[in-house]
Amino acid sequence: MELEPRITANLHTVRARIATAAATAGRETTDIRLVAVSKKFSPLYVQAAVAVGLTDIGENKVQEALQKQMATGPLRVTWHLIGHLQSNKTRKAAAGFDWIHSVDSVDLLRRLDRAAADCGRSPQLLIQVDLADEATKHGAPEAEVRRILDAATTCRWVEVRGLMILPPWSQNPEVTRPYFRRLRQLRDELRAAGPDRSRLDQLSMGMSHDLEVAVEEGATMVRVGTALFGPRPPAAPMLQ
Repeated sequence: MELEPRITANLHTVRARIATAAATAGRETTDIRLVAVSKKFSPLYVQAAVAVGLTDIGENKVQEALQKQMATGPLRVTWHLIGHLQSNKTRKAAAGFDWIHSVDSVDLLRRLDRAAADCGRSPQLLIQVDLADEATKHGAPEAEVRRILDAATTCRWVEVRGLMILPPWSQNPEVTRPYFRRLRQLRDELRAAGPDRSRLDQLSMGMSHDLEVAVEEGATMVRVGTALFGPRPPAAPMLQ
């Protein structure tokens, strides 16, 4: 099957899953943004995804995303960085992404603000939160989240819009539900702490295997790759 028909069929299924979960939670599907994760897939997949109506594209690595942006030309795409951001990549990230989901320190926040000023762009930011204290994953502990938000009040070019989580992996989505629920509770607590946090309205959580639970618990962005594009290849060739 050619790419576009296959992605179209998968997209219909994913949207139906989101709609069912939203209805269960008494939510509107229009409140949930589907971010298509093209990690390791070639630029052809990005072009096909955009052609069938997917305009939010997520990437884990800055360099891979920039290569795809160059290869696909002036597509009308909102680019999301959903992977860990090294401090030495902040300039490229600020220039190349509309949303950055993985801010995990005050230092990184300030570096992004300076980089955004240098390139004249204003990316929207999410704070990645570590609620499980996993040594192998990045993310800010709860106490650091508050420090990052306080520091964000002095930023002029970037804006923190919400929280992101990558919970411990489990094939059973119910195992991840408590993490999604706690992230929503934390967001609500932070919003209630002051009027300057009223725009803290985004929750990036849920992937292909557990998006229903994430939507039921309040996700406003779900990051979906495999359910849209299929199993990831070991490597994707870049277009010349």
